[in-house]
Amino acid sequence: MNFTSILIAIVIFSLLVFFHELGHFLAAKACGIGVVEFSIGMGPRLFSFKKGETRYSLKAIPFGGSCAMVGEDAAGGGEIERPEDITLDDLPDNSFQKKSVWARMITVAAGPLFNFILAMILGIIMVACIGTNPPKVTYVAPGSGAEDAGIREGDTITSVNGYHISIGYDFVLFGLTNDLSDGNAEVSFIRDGKEHTVSYDPSSQVYRTGISYTADENKAVLSEVTEGLPAYNAGLRAGDVITAVDGVAISSGKELGKYFSEHPMSGQTVRFTYERNGKSASADVASELVTVYELGFSAVYYREKATFLTAISGGFHEMTYGIKAVFSSLKMLFTGAAGINDLSGPVGIVSAIGKTIDQTKSDGAFYVFVNMLNISILLSANLGIVNLFPLPALDGGRLIALIFEAITRKRMSMKVEGAINMAGFAVLMALMVYILVNDIIKLFI
Repeated sequence: MNFTSILIAIVIFSLLVFFHELGHFLAAKACGIGVVEFSIGMGPRLFSFKKGETRYSLKAIPFGGSCAMVGEDAAGGGEIERPEDITLDDLPDNSFQKKSVWARMITVAAGPLFNFILAMILGIIMVACIGTNPPKVTYVAPGSGAEDAGIREGDTITSVNGYHISIGYDFVLFGLTNDLSDGNAEVSFIRDGKEHTVSYDPSSQVYRTGISYTADENKAVLSEVTEGLPAYNAGLRAGDVITAVDGVAISSGKELGKYFSEHPMSGQTVRFTYERNGKSASADVASELVTVYELGFSAVYYREKATFLTAISGGFHEMTYGIKAVFSSLKMLFTGAAGINDLSGPVGIVSAIGKTIDQTKSDGAFYVFVNMLNISILLSANLGIVNLFPLPALDGGRLIALIFEAITRKRMSMKVEGAINMAGFAVLMALMVYILVNDIIKLFI
């Protein structure tokens, strides 16, 4: 981490929190709910001013924020003091608690909704900059089941084994949460305006070194090195940057992919030159014949120039991709494919931003900007989804209580609601502390 990555992270976090709290703020004002304070950041105030009934504040700790409404919870919201035995009759007419259940639901839901709106706006900007990402086939492996089934370059994939595909990057999520080890791939695609569906066996015998990377314009960073395969045994690890193969210079993941397409592995040994922590090293890596289950085609990184309308639809798809990425991560968490130690908080996110900047800054400020847009889309969608979790102290927990109230027409005691929210907040803070400590430990591993 360096000062630049920390500064960019602060800007991103502030933007996400500002939009989230802006959603609550605008909805509260529209519903006639008084707002005591609208703040960005936490802790002591650095700067503030008061306009009407509302104080607008910038606070010292650049993470978090709040829209404190009159009579919002058992604490009263901001500067309003309330005894524990207070009733609705004791609250002013512009109190959150005095408004209809529908007004309160709209106000609570507006925060996460604005995060989705922000993700879409950022998605539109990104698509306008680099184009849409249709899931168009750019390569079909010779002799693969996909080739035998009739899939060809230029086909637009719409689904795989029932998994809907909207953009090329959906294949990344498909690979994280689905496998093809049952020996069947059912792929639907569009060609010349007509939809086709084919089925084939995705298994094949191939020579592998055991490295994974992204074949794009960024540096050839190893995202994974499979334990037990030749590259791992030779000492390569995730995070290493490949700079040459058998003396041929490699400046990007795309070049590394091109090298292997022109020099297919067939059991021979190659020399990888790589960088790790600023130091260069090399390793001789053989390839091993393994059985793999792959679709047999590539359709991830294709981009095409956007029009005004396709930029809007593309921005929507980038936003929905961010939402699906969150649910894919949750699925991995609950199925054991990922653990609680894989969760990241602010420190981990700042570290990831720093690594992304380091990997793309040599390509120019434009590529750094685009990557920051992409990270912001994912984080904004993440913030929206997480806040909708049905947990006390989160917007989702409050919505569940309000939905229950709307159905039963019985509202929870403010005293009970406040106690539940306080307990939920304590659990949430404990989890955040755990994640923070874990993030710091990761920095030194």
